[in-house]
Amino acid sequence: MNYFRTAILLAGMTALFMGVGFMIGGQGGMLIALLVAAGMNVFSYWNSDRMVLSMYGAREVDRASAPDYYAMVEELAARAQLPMPRVYIMDNPQPNAFATGRNPQNAAVAATTGLLNSLSREEVAGVMAHELAHVKNYDTLTMTITATLAGAISMLANFAMIFGGNRNNNSGFGVIGTIAMMILAPLAAMVVQMAVSRSREYEADKLGAQICGQPMWLASALAKISNAAHAVPNMPAEHNPATAHMFIINPLSGERMDSLFSTHPATENRIAALQALAQQMGASGGYPSAAAPQGGPWAGSGAARPASRRPGNPWGRSGGGERRGPWG
Repeated sequence: MNYFRTAILLAGMTALFMGVGFMIGGQGGMLIALLVAAGMNVFSYWNSDRMVLSMYGAREVDRASAPDYYAMVEELAARAQLPMPRVYIMDNPQPNAFATGRNPQNAAVAATTGLLNSLSREEVAGVMAHELAHVKNYDTLTMTITATLAGAISMLANFAMIFGGNRNNNSGFGVIGTIAMMILAPLAAMVVQMAVSRSREYEADKLGAQICGQPMWLASALAKISNAAHAVPNMPAEHNPATAHMFIINPLSGERMDSLFSTHPATENRIAALQALAQQMGASGGYPSAAAPQGGPWAGSGAARPASRRPGNPWGRSGGGERRGPWG
């Protein structure tokens, strides 16, 4: 079903490319746009994950460079019965995260330094479990291709305004049609993003809560991230709004979460759904704390210890030493 949805997405994006190409250069422009779209579809399938990670300056980490963070993702992936994804960190103060990759065998998860520094260990686990749920549901293929092609469509629509609309392009629409396409093409791309984004967030919330074992860990994280998204700017996301739907919470500071055109459901609705799920699972009714049931993958002994044993920043070292993030 996810591959069928991706095929429909690619067909819709290709049609948009062809429409803009027709506005720029008539039938010849439409043919060129078709060839460009076909090339971009193939390129996006194989390379869109690397493009998005590079866009946000994400750097890959391993067990040696980020032991706690890496071990958490590794344990959560095992609980989700997924191959170990590549693990990345983005140097960004806004707490947020996303997953990417064309399939579980080629997946990557990325979290910002703001997320790792400002959330508790349980909350980080809830967020990363949510991202692994996207991987398990094959949402990452659709999300990365949508992000790449939506941005390209907006760029091509701007070219239509610059080069299109003359009387000799055989388009039959002229300046008025070109202006309409410049407005409608990015809007149509945004509608496609919304169509594949809003419902998948609820599905990933539910599966992510089941993976980490505590729905309220994710609920608490969503509340914190949503509040911070309005106060802490994410400049790469502001410069590349077509990728906003990939994040667990919309990273754009000016985006209304309950807007009709939002790529994400209202955070309060997601939290309410998680609260209902927590009651069904018999979990704690409140936000996670040191006294909450330790149902997560670190409930046992070893490197992944309960948060109650870790003073201060959950990524810090015990013994009164310097508190550092998982990357140092």
